[in-house]
Amino acid sequence: MTQYHNPIVLQRADPWVVQEQGSYYFTGSHPKYDRIILRKADRIDDLQQAEEKTIWRKHESGPMSRYIWAPELHRVGNAWYIYFAAAQEDFGSQDLPTHRMYVLENTDDDPLSDNWVEKGQIHTPVDSFSLDATTEVIDGIQYLIWAQKDPAIEGNSNLYIAKMKNPWTLESEPVMLSKPEYDWECIDFKVNEGPAVLRHDGMIYLTYSASGTGVPYAVGMLTAKQGSDLLDPASWTKSAQPVFKTSEANHQYGPGHNSFTVSEDGSQDLMIYHARNYTQIEGDPLFDPNRHARVGLVTWSEQGPSFGVPEPDDRWTPATRDILPPDGSHE
Repeated sequence: MTQYHNPIVLQRADPWVVQEQGSYYFTGSHPKYDRIILRKADRIDDLQQAEEKTIWRKHESGPMSRYIWAPELHRVGNAWYIYFAAAQEDFGSQDLPTHRMYVLENTDDDPLSDNWVEKGQIHTPVDSFSLDATTEVIDGIQYLIWAQKDPAIEGNSNLYIAKMKNPWTLESEPVMLSKPEYDWECIDFKVNEGPAVLRHDGMIYLTYSASGTGVPYAVGMLTAKQGSDLLDPASWTKSAQPVFKTSEANHQYGPGHNSFTVSEDGSQDLMIYHARNYTQIEGDPLFDPNRHARVGLVTWSEQGPSFGVPEPDDRWTPATRDILPPDGSHE
């Protein structure tokens, strides 16, 4: 069984890791929320020291000029795509920021090339706060799953799914799969966000994160059978309890916004997530940079996946709000 060291990347929240042709590609939210970055390494443990390349920066004004959040890297067909959320106004101008979902495309084999182009906004029938788009091709159909505010439903965001016409255009009407309803999903904020897909033995597991981004943040899960109508909410079963949450014993707080990948030899499913190792947060937790990317092992039983508990750190982490150089160097 492969053993990993945590954190795998310092100060990069909303981590997304994909393995392609023997290499791991990493992206996540930069603590300045002003750019999209990529790293490449042969081993997960090497991602912290891997060179970080900025492949896109925010616009100076307009819809993609503020708060670049939660980029995800996906290989769809013969191209790479990055899904991300961006806003055009500072916080405080309205109840929710002005985030919408956007897509970049790169037709090169190497996503670290400079051939990224903007494909524009993913438009949904309701023009409202939307973010955390993820995508999965299942049985030849590309689906988009994302978080969005419905003005008629209390709370910040619910989870939706739709078929895609192409990697930046919806084909079907969105269907709501989940909304914040359990107590653990409604602490500080009523939120369902950060969906990620894990498939195993003919089942589809959709994890998501809920509650405020501090200590209460936790991961929930929806389950469906592959081959069922994924646009029918009745095809999905929702866990009433979080499947991954704070471990006070291990000093890991607010784990969430995860992705999935596999170990270097392909034998183990891995959960990549962020968490903090302290609770004393000054000001808005969103602007504390120390949500570090971490890795955990997924184990399987007849009941489905188990994500265990967030493991304790065995690598150095910063104790201040200072933003580190990309390689994490410190005095």
